[in-house]
Amino acid sequence: MTGDLSIYEICVRMLLAVIFSGFIGFDREFKNRPAGIRTHILVCIGAAIIAMIQKEITHTALEIARNNPDFAGVIRADEARLIAQVVSGIGFLGAGTIVVTKQVVRGLTTAASLWTVAGLGLAIGMGNYRIAIVGFIGIMLVLTVLKRVINVPSLKRIEISFMHKTTTKEFIAGYFKEKDIEVKDVDFEVKKQGDNRVYTNIYTVELPRSLSYQTVVEDLSMHENMVRVQLISV
Repeated sequence: MTGDLSIYEICVRMLLAVIFSGFIGFDREFKNRPAGIRTHILVCIGAAIIAMIQKEITHTALEIARNNPDFAGVIRADEARLIAQVVSGIGFLGAGTIVVTKQVVRGLTTAASLWTVAGLGLAIGMGNYRIAIVGFIGIMLVLTVLKRVINVPSLKRIEISFMHKTTTKEFIAGYFKEKDIEVKDVDFEVKKQGDNRVYTNIYTVELPRSLSYQTVVEDLSMHENMVRVQLISV
């Protein structure tokens, strides 16, 4: 029983789900993120299918109640029941894209994009095209444009382990001054490895807009006295 959804309407909704989620998935796959085109398309199609099933269940329940008034008080149709399961269930899939290493968390944006793609699928499946279109535009703007327009300065910590304290500290201080890097705080540690002393400084820094943390780590690691240079989260 197809209810109030024709085959044409079902195909249109499925096609929109594939197109919208495909664009979002392409952005994630292009940036080498854990979930790519196929994952996003499948999530959106699945959500759209569930939303359409919910519409069919609701339509069927209303038809039965209309044709059998005696059962009207018994038959119930809650349009939010299956949708609520999608909203909560997609969290498990999103969690699988989050990678937690020793000091870095990656994949949060991809997990969020999967969750919003599920929302797109629900909107398309329920036939709320205006919400789906505006939502799609908003998601694409956030993923592709927002970071270029709004640059939020953030504090990071750079852990630098080195030998030959005096000359290396002068090099680090000179590099920070040359690159206009603002040092907010410094933690110190000294360890002895054999006959050598290894000094570890953890700098809390703020970079100018034109400089990336990757560049800083690479530049500092080129110095001959460096033992280890790495970026850690605040």
